[in-house]
Order: sequence, then structure tokens, then C-alpha cells
Amino acid sequence: MSFTLAIVGRPNVGKSTLFNRLVGRKLALVDDQPGVTRDLREGDAKLFDLRFTVIDTAGLEEVTDDSLQGRMRRLTERAVEMADVCLFLVDGRVGITPSDETFADILRRKNARVIVGVNKAEGKAGEAGALEAYSLGLGDPLRLSAEHGEGMDDLYHVLRPLEAEFAPREAENVPLTDQDIPEDSEEEDNEELWRPSQSKPLQIAVIGRPNAGKSTLVNKILGEDRMLTGPEAGITRDAISIRSDWMGTPVRIWDTAGMRKKARVTEKLEKLSVADGLRAVRFAEVVVVLLDNAIPFEVQDLRIADFAETEGRAVVIAVNKWDLESERADKLSELKEMFARLLPQLRGAPLVTISGKTGRGMDRLHEAILKAHATWNRRVPTARLNTWLSAMTEAHPPPAPGGHRIKLRYITQAKTRPPGFVIKCSRPDELPESYKRYLINGLRDHFDMPGTPIRLFFRGQGNENPFREKKFHTPSRLRKHQGKQVKK
Repeated sequence: MSFTLAIVGRPNVGKSTLFNRLVGRKLALVDDQPGVTRDLREGDAKLFDLRFTVIDTAGLEEVTDDSLQGRMRRLTERAVEMADVCLFLVDGRVGITPSDETFADILRRKNARVIVGVNKAEGKAGEAGALEAYSLGLGDPLRLSAEHGEGMDDLYHVLRPLEAEFAPREAENVPLTDQDIPEDSEEEDNEELWRPSQSKPLQIAVIGRPNAGKSTLVNKILGEDRMLTGPEAGITRDAISIRSDWMGTPVRIWDTAGMRKKARVTEKLEKLSVADGLRAVRFAEVVVVLLDNAIPFEVQDLRIADFAETEGRAVVIAVNKWDLESERADKLSELKEMFARLLPQLRGAPLVTISGKTGRGMDRLHEAILKAHATWNRRVPTARLNTWLSAMTEAHPPPAPGGHRIKLRYITQAKTRPPGFVIKCSRPDELPESYKRYLINGLRDHFDMPGTPIRLFFRGQGNENPFREKKFHTPSRLRKHQGKQVKK
């Protein structure tokens, strides 16, 4: 990406709608009510042949205290300082308000490079607002319609000269999952293929119930108050991604909205927020399921963790607010027992106690995430797998439905991210689920793959008698020979 553009303005002037149009996807939540966006959201923008980074910001409010609106304003002001250029958006149908004039003065004091955009200016209804925008003294305004895509060519011509002024920046790479590997491969793990780098950062999603401390944890990882936090539940609405360097590891962290029980999610906006968080899980490689130490492993926590496992992502369980716990030894034993009993599908997954507020346990969380990511990319040679399969079937032979024992003849790894294995056997449809779980647990224990999802596929061997069900025509001379033998 060549430069960074921050979209700023009053609430409900269409900043998120324009952001979505520039990135080409509905990444930011959009609704008629003002104040939907609260955090900073970055995206890779594409405007004809121009490539740049765009930041969606919260609506500027004339509040400077420590209220939610005040914290949102400070966050937006930080975005202005981070960006190379600001697009100051005003509503063409409302015209220039005193708030617009106040925020224009703020942008001047910050010496920001500003482009004025008059949104909702399609038709005659926006002509008056476009003319009023000259009074801001920030240059010639652009008439835009983020909803209908009007004025994008004018915006392109204004931004085009900026490309040469800023050094190119690497674009975000979408993580790869379900990677096929050659059958009968004897290669061990090749760490160079999946080790996090600046071009391919480790993708981490932090998910959990509302007020579990997700944004506070992300701020501690980033080392700055980048995400909006506070005692109010449900502050975060968008799934926000931020790139950073965490203890020497290049990462992209997704902070998501809190996920309540489906029956309690009634507002349209909250439904969009939850859907946005679920989508962030699909973009991640490692999912950190954040629990509140006071009320861990509620039904919704279990559903969230199960969803991450079903999507095939490496999972780390983090118990937040550990600094408030007095009986830590007893509490930790209770947590481990609950984890093993309530989430058997994540057997062996790391469980880390942390405090997002004080930073306690952040080194252990970092180590657990790296280990889970390495396990998620694990490759096991076919020879070792078949030696293991022989030992497993000898210790506990497969069942014999109808008196015919099922034979497991061969195993190989077919996929990584997460690990997937193929077993060739006789009558695969008759193998019970209990024996499949026995094999999956054996793979976890023997090859040190705790917690990561393991996919096991069974295929027919293909060497059964091919003539069993077929009837063949006997040649006439052979039938005569058979008749003579019968007469004798």
C-alpha cells in the first residue's frame, strides 16, 4: 500500500459506507442510526489502479471528557495523526454545521493534509451543501455519493499524485487453510513454509462474551490504547484487525464484538456485530477464546470454542482478570477439570491465566499461541504414521460387525492447517464413532498435537473381490465340457 487515508467526520455522514466501497467489501457495519462505528478499522483500498490503506473512524463528537464519546473522539484524533491524508466527510443534504466548523479547526491545528468530501451530494438536493463546503477553507470540495459510487473518479484524480510521495507498503495476505500435501510424503515439518513474517503475519482472533476484556487484552498486546475500552459491555461492534510486532512475532490481531446467546441478540446492529466476529474467526489461524474468570465456561463460551474448532482453527483458552482471583491454586484446578469435562473435542488445548489490565501472563499466552500455530501446521511422515497405526490396532483391534473384522491397512497425512489424515480400510461406513475418537486421541498423544482440530477420513481399500456381485456368460464349448463331466 502506498499511503494511508483516514475518513473522518461527524456521525452518520456515510464514512463506513465510503470505506466499504473503497475496500470493495462490506467490512464495516452500516446502519441508519448514528454512532455505529466506534473503533478504528483498517482496510486495503482499491480505486481503479490506485492501491492504498484506508481507515474508518468513529464520528467526531464535541466531547472531551472520559465518557464513551470522549474516548471515541480521542481515538479518531489518533487516526488523524497516523494517516498520511484525511478525507473530511460532510453531509451534503444537511449542509455545514457548527460541529463541522469545529472539526475543521481541529484538522488545521494538527497540520493534517485534508481533502473535503461532500457525501450524499447526488442530484439537486446536495448542491447547496457542496457550495457551503467552500466556507470551511480547506480547498475545493469533492461531490461524492458513497451509496451510489458517484464522484469516485474525482477522488481518484486527487489521490493519484500522493502515490509517488509515500513508500510502498506490503499488502495483507489472507491466511491459507486446508493445505494439501503429497500422498506418501516423507518430509518432516518445514518451518520456513509457515513461520510468521512481515509479509505473512500470524493471524489471531480474540473472541468471547461481552465485557470479558477482549479490547483491553488487544491494547496490552499492541502496547498502546488503540482499541476503545471501558466498563460498559458491548463497546466493540466491528471486528477490528491491527498489525503489530508482538514479542518479535509479526501478527495481525482481530478484536471482535462480544457474542451473547442468540436468543438475547435482538437488535439488528448487534446481529451484524456477531456475524462480523464469526467472520473474523474464518480469517484467523489461531483463535484465543477469552473467558471471564468470575464466570468461566458458560454455555455461550462453550459454543464459541466449539465454533472455532469446527472451523478448523487452532484454539487457545485464556482466562482473563486473573489479578482479581485470591484462591488461585484451587481455581486453576477447577478450571482444568471443567475444561476437560466440557470441551473434550479440544483435549490438550493450552489454558492460560492472564490479566489484560496488568499484563500478567502475556508471555505465557504468546508462547501458547506460537505452540498452537506450530501444531496446526504439523506434518508427520507416512512411515511413522503406519508404525503408529499397527501399534494402535494391535493394542485395541477394530470391531467386527456381523462377524467380519474391519481391517485398517494404511494411513497417510493429506492436509495441514489443520492436520488431516486418510485411513484406507475395509467397510469404512461400519466403523463406529467411538473407535474414530480412539484414533484421534492416539494421534494427539503420540505425535504431540494437543488441542488442534484433527480431521480423520476413512476410505475403502479398493482391493475387495471385483467379481463378487457380477454374473458372467460361459462360452459354449466350456458348457459342453462341463456337461460331459456331469454325465460321467
